[in-house]
Amino acid sequence: MRLLSTLAFIIAVSFTGYAQSPEIGSESFKKIEKTEAEWKEQLTNMQYYVLRKKGTERAWTGELNSNKKKGIYKCAGCGNELFHSSTKFESGSGWPSFYDYVNKYSLMDEADYKYGMVRTEVLCKRCEGHLGHVFEDGPKPTGLRYCINSAALIFEEEK
Repeated sequence: MRLLSTLAFIIAVSFTGYAQSPEIGSESFKKIEKTEAEWKEQLTNMQYYVLRKKGTERAWTGELNSNKKKGIYKCAGCGNELFHSSTKFESGSGWPSFYDYVNKYSLMDEADYKYGMVRTEVLCKRCEGHLGHVFEDGPKPTGLRYCINSAALIFEEEK
């Protein structure tokens, strides 16, 4: 039941978004498609493992977990804007956590049945890179916790 309510919320939020963004498929928002060789050339070993192989970095090892600067967290694979620092919070999980995302063009999700449980996997909507998972134990106003691998993110500080 919790999974269904999470999915319903994610779908509802995805249609409201914070900002006006270009339409998917338009010239200003194109899906990114690359070969595995192109991804391997572009990404570090850890980024490739997380984004393309759906891996997870060890808790407390990611450099962005303790980042407190103001700015935008983007996908390390394609630069798509994902999270604003104003939605980041300390979850105690060992990974950067956010309670909301930038807009309806940031994320997509799918069911993850690995390890004998059902979780909601979070992917970049532009390149379909694995970012992490979303859980229903976050703070208000959404009640969600997007638990994201640092290796899947790049941070752009506000000037």
